[in-house]
Amino acid sequence: MREVRLRFAKQNRLKYISHLDINRAMARAFKRAEIPLWYTEGFNPHPYMSFSLPLSLGVESLCESVDIRIIGEIDNTQIKMKMNDVLPDDLKIMDVYDNFRDCSEIAYSDYVYKFQFKDNDTALKKIKSVLDSKEILACKKRKQGRRRVFKETDIKTFIDRYNVSLREDMIVLNVRLFAGTEKNLNPTLLFDTIIRLIDMDYEWKSISRIAILDKNYKEFI
Repeated sequence: MREVRLRFAKQNRLKYISHLDINRAMARAFKRAEIPLWYTEGFNPHPYMSFSLPLSLGVESLCESVDIRIIGEIDNTQIKMKMNDVLPDDLKIMDVYDNFRDCSEIAYSDYVYKFQFKDNDTALKKIKSVLDSKEILACKKRKQGRRRVFKETDIKTFIDRYNVSLREDMIVLNVRLFAGTEKNLNPTLLFDTIIRLIDMDYEWKSISRIAILDKNYKEFI
């Protein structure tokens, strides 16, 4: 038995399916592709799959990964080819690795936000003002007994670096957020917070995760 990591892209229409749906889609694809997976033992056996960093609903990505265990004779090139033959167009295997790092080493994620306003110049100034401020208060849902309440949380400390600019009649925000088990910021929470604070109508284009990094800013593979 050997363990391998599959790096995959989730784009376009498939950004609207949940992490659980991706899990199910991968499991079915492995079965259709006849990949010889190792299954857990017990009353309800299922294929071993471990995703590095679950992706928020509505976010595209070029750097997702899932770890599996192989029990048969099949090389990594065959795994990639067989999986891409059965997966939908917007869900594709990019690479298959034998040697990879533990998910506990993940520290940051890089994202690209694209949105458009009727007055992009004013929106750009307001977004810069929000990001440059000493604190950015987001409204997060919390449980209080049986009730769900909103609580303000400062998410400024979860942003490592950012750059926002106007390109081709569209505002583009490149941002590096803390990720992983110790400190993590949902990219959609940042987006929702910015829109709430600038209070302007917008047309949402996309949010894409383009890289996952370790604490030394090296690409996580």
